Amino acid sequence: MLAHALFSLATLATAVSAAPLAGPLAEKASILAASGPSNVEFNIAYSSNRTEGLPTTLILATGGTIAGSSASNLDSTTYQAGVVGVGQLIQAVPELLHVSNIDGMQVSNIASESMPDSVVLKLTKLANKALCTPNATYDGVVITHGTDTLEETAFTLDVTLQCDKPVVVVGAMRPSTAISADGPNNLLQAVTTASHPASRNRGALIVLNDRVCQAYYCEKTQANAVDTFDSPEPGYSGALLSDKLFYYSSAAQPTFKQTFDLSNVTALPDVDILYGYQGTDFGLLNATIADGAKGTGAGSIPAAALHDIDAAAAKGIPLVRSTKINVGAAVPGDVNYDSMIAGGLLNPVKSRRLLQILLALNKTNDEIRNAFEGKLKSYLSYKPGSS
Repeated sequence: MLAHALFSLATLATAVSAAPLAGPLAEKASILAASGPSNVEFNIAYSSNRTEGLPTTLILATGGTIAGSSASNLDSTTYQAGVVGVGQLIQAVPELLHVSNIDGMQVSNIASESMPDSVVLKLTKLANKALCTPNATYDGVVITHGTDTLEETAFTLDVTLQCDKPVVVVGAMRPSTAISADGPNNLLQAVTTASHPASRNRGALIVLNDRVCQAYYCEKTQANAVDTFDSPEPGYSGALLSDKLFYYSSAAQPTFKQTFDLSNVTALPDVDILYGYQGTDFGLLNATIADGAKGTGAGSIPAAALHDIDAAAAKGIPLVRSTKINVGAAVPGDVNYDSMIAGGLLNPVKSRRLLQILLALNKTNDEIRNAFEGKLKSYLSYKPGSS
C-alpha cells in the first residue's frame, strides 16, 4: 500500500451559587476505557463537586487562543497560544456549575496550526468512549481548540461520532488575558449547549459568539473578529440569548453526511492539499505521485494539467477536486473531469479529512467516489414525477 496521500488542488474559481470547584489537581482520576484496539485513557485532571440533578460534561482541552496568554491585556494578536490549563479555564467561569457538573482533561496544549492528526484521532476516540459506550456517564463533551483548524477537528468528530449525544467544539479569537476575552463566555455557552437535551441528534457542533453551527458545514470566515464561524448557505442551527440555548429547527443531520467508525484505526494517512492558481506549476503533482501519493485532487483544472491528472487516475490514485470558495460545490458529472472525484459541498480541508478517513478504512476508489458524490448525484439526477 502506498505510504501517503496527496489531496486537493482547490478550484481556481476563487475563494444560584455554584458548587465549589476542586483544585486543578486536587481530585485526580484515571479511567481506562473498555478493552479493545481503540483503548484510550481518561486522565481527569480537574473534577467539580457533583450537584444532583445536573448533567455531567467532559471538557477535553487542547490549547489554542482560548488558552492563550500575553503580558499585555491589549494584545490580541501576538500572544502565546496554549498556555492556560484546563483547570484554570474552568475555574475562571464558576457559572459553569449552574448548568453542569464538570470533568476536565488536558489532551494537549498547543496552537491549532500544530494540531497533529494523532491528537484528532485521539479526540474522536475519547468522545466516543465518553458518550457512546453502554456504561457512559457523560451527557456531553466539550472540546476547547484553537480556531485556525477548529473546523477540521469538528468535522472529523461529526463524521465519526457513533451516538446521538452532543459534542461541542469551542474556541476564542482573543487570549484569556485580553481586556475583552471572548473565551470564558464561549466556554459557558459550549457547556450549556453540550449539556442541553435539545442538542442531541445534531452531531458535532461549533459554538462561538452566541451562535451554534453544524460542524459539517461550519468554517472560519474571518481572521481576527470574534464573529468568525459561519456556514454561509445552510445558516446557523441555533443561538444563545443571555446564555439560554434555542434552536431554529428540530434536530436533523446534514443531508450528505455519512458516519464512519474509527475505533480500529490507529493512524490517518498523510494527505496534502495543492492550491490551484493562475500559472499553477503541476510539477508538484507529479513529484508527490512519484513519492508514493495515494490520492490527489483539484477543482477547476487548467487544460495543461489534465494529462497528468488522467495519468495519475490511470494508476489507481483517487483524485478529489474541491472548491476554495466557501459557498458552492464541486459538482459531479463534469465530462471535463471524468477521472476525478467531486468534493461536492465540502471545502478542501474537509474533503482532505474525509479522504484520509476513507483511505484509513481501506475503501476502494469506487467506494471513495460514492462517499463523496453518491447522495449529491441522486439529487442532481432527479426528474419530476420520479419517486
